[in-house]
Amino acid sequence: MEQSRTKKEEQEVLHGKWLTENDPIYQWGWGTPAGQRRASRRGALIAVGAGLKDNMTALEIGCGTGMFTEMFSSYGAHILAVDLSPDLLEAARKRNLPKDRVEFLEIPFERCDEKGPFDAIIGSSVLHHLVCDIAFKKIYDLLKPGGVMSFCEPNILNPQVGFCLKFRKYFPEYSPDETAFVRWKLSKQLKIAGFSDVKIKPFDWLHPAVPKTLIPMVKALEYALERFPGIREFFGSLWIVAKK
Repeated sequence: MEQSRTKKEEQEVLHGKWLTENDPIYQWGWGTPAGQRRASRRGALIAVGAGLKDNMTALEIGCGTGMFTEMFSSYGAHILAVDLSPDLLEAARKRNLPKDRVEFLEIPFERCDEKGPFDAIIGSSVLHHLVCDIAFKKIYDLLKPGGVMSFCEPNILNPQVGFCLKFRKYFPEYSPDETAFVRWKLSKQLKIAGFSDVKIKPFDWLHPAVPKTLIPMVKALEYALERFPGIREFFGSLWIVAKK
């Protein structure tokens, strides 16, 4: 018998419906030339952090429209991609990704015990929708010994991220429960959950609205500033890799 959804899960389903009706790729900022560059880099970071390759099994949490799933599938691993939103999953399935490498399921990741354990657990901008202390322990349990989690998440120290979360009622692309992370606190939470070799790196200075002609200049500046202590802490995203 299908288990009933929690209130938080129901809110995410409703938000997924709203996103589907309002072009999720646009709402998430992935559709512009700069947004596409950001998405490509983010997908590569997650895949490399997880070590995706042939003969691996990976659980992708919150796959949404499957945009990142498509990137991950190119590395050869078998991807179980799950999401709560039937509307977003419908868009994901229309990508017609290879069925021998990608399986989409409408299910909370917490109920994937029978599908695991996994070599890697991955995702883009999904952990900040979860109750992290509980979710991190579950992710740990779903991983094989030596397995890796690799995610990219919003950095609350970034001025735009902090502003949008504070005034989220004016930004409907943000769901009611989502938050963002401070990397030092996040590192501590992951270690408490049992993870070792925790690495969290701030990155991503390229805004989706940057005109195509200015992307090379902004990327060069981004490359330099990511190596500058202090300033990099205010970048928009965090790349998170941790090992069981």
